[in-house]
Amino acid sequence: MRFPAQNSRRRAALPAEAPSRHREVRGPQRTRSLFLTVVLAIGVGTACLHAEVPVAVGSKSFTEGVIVGELTTLVLRAAEVPTEHRRELGGTRILFGALEAGEIDVYGEYTGTLAEEILADENVDSLSEIRDALGRRGIAMTAPLGFNNTYAIGVRAEVAEELGLRTISDLRAHPSLRLGLTNEFMDRGDGWPGLRQRYRLTQENVRGLDHDLAYKAIGSDKLDAMDVYTTDAEIAAYDLVVLEDDLAYFPRYEAVLLYRQDLVTRHPAALAALDQLPGRFDEARMQGLNGAVKLEGRREEEVAADALAEVLGLTVTTDAPSLTDRLGQRTLEHLFLVGVSLFAAIVVAIPLGIFAAARPRWGQVVLGAVGIVQTIPALALLVFMIPLLGIYAPPALAALFLYSLLPIVRNTHAGLVGIPAPLTESAEALGLSSGAQLRRVGLPLALPSILAGIKTAAVINVGFATLGALVGAGGYGQPILTGIRLDATPLILEGAVPAALMALATQGLFELAERRLVPRGLRGR
Repeated sequence: MRFPAQNSRRRAALPAEAPSRHREVRGPQRTRSLFLTVVLAIGVGTACLHAEVPVAVGSKSFTEGVIVGELTTLVLRAAEVPTEHRRELGGTRILFGALEAGEIDVYGEYTGTLAEEILADENVDSLSEIRDALGRRGIAMTAPLGFNNTYAIGVRAEVAEELGLRTISDLRAHPSLRLGLTNEFMDRGDGWPGLRQRYRLTQENVRGLDHDLAYKAIGSDKLDAMDVYTTDAEIAAYDLVVLEDDLAYFPRYEAVLLYRQDLVTRHPAALAALDQLPGRFDEARMQGLNGAVKLEGRREEEVAADALAEVLGLTVTTDAPSLTDRLGQRTLEHLFLVGVSLFAAIVVAIPLGIFAAARPRWGQVVLGAVGIVQTIPALALLVFMIPLLGIYAPPALAALFLYSLLPIVRNTHAGLVGIPAPLTESAEALGLSSGAQLRRVGLPLALPSILAGIKTAAVINVGFATLGALVGAGGYGQPILTGIRLDATPLILEGAVPAALMALATQGLFELAERRLVPRGLRGR
């Protein structure tokens, strides 16, 4: 109270006319400043309204999907349409959901997938029926790009020769064959369940795994057969025999581009640019493009640019970011995911831990709830979040936030309930209120345990944040996923090594913070 009184006496000692003169000088300045601020805000708002938002091109998380995404991106850029390629966003449901929600504007799809998976309830068959069904959802479709990339079953050549396998029906007589099927294919409406029923197959040793890893497994004699895409360059590279679909189970999977109908009004030149691609890429050409990436190790952008130059005569330059630029971008993305989710978890989890310690019965409920969240597989949690939050950073942030709760809540609770009874009794004897006891006794004594929980959550988040790349959130997981897809160890290390270093640095920073914030007597060392 003393300092406010002194201030008031100083104000009283000022000459009476001083305040009025001060207002007379600053009044016009404030008016001009307010006017300039309003004008600036209007100008910025107008610029934002008129700024062209880039066309967001999405692509699935397999090589051909990325190549089609690059072809789309580059042909739009050649038409001077501002474009951004959001690579490897996931599977069919994720991409189509993102298109419907307006999170992307265009991506490559297949007619068989549309008919059998996306529009299965509408019983569509022909291209016109598919186009009409999509139109009711605000989505348009180009004509086919020229290649049919249908599913097939590929068998190792020596196995096919030994067992006399020529058709899918031949598999029925060999139930012990080891099958490796794409995870998506295992549950698709046009995938394994229907194929098994149509051909009455009896194989029991059937495993779901990543498509690119299945090729590695079949090449090392860990599998006998797998599902393939007929434009896969690996079919010839791994000497696989493609079995005849003798009961005509698989439909045609003509590659097309899906785009939002409002794209034409937002970017009038976009449709004319996209219309250059249909009919220009047959199966042989597409298989060659896939091989250039998967077998020769070339970049998708470079391969797509060469294809456009050969097919359409377009000269499109592609600039590959340097390793330093890539690491800088991925580091910022990773830090954003970890930092924001951890901060939100700290704000929520510490009060929950305090509540759990103060209310033992409810505390068990709180600890049980955050414990259950921790048992949910990370991939499942991300999938649960997509319908609610879409793709990119929000679902990744939400998942990381939930995973961070348990260590912080549990350690806060343990730190508070572990305070020796004599100390709490002494605080009560001094007449401290419950709030004062918490601030002056409870939290300071529990601080080592709380910091340990936050440190654990931070290190866990650094590792889990790599999964954010599965929903387009970027970070160190992006080069890891691309490296797995392309069987490129340097790319995998480009994400894995910095993630490990960030985890070590995070742990070190919290060790330093503990030394600065926690008195030596409470550290136990």
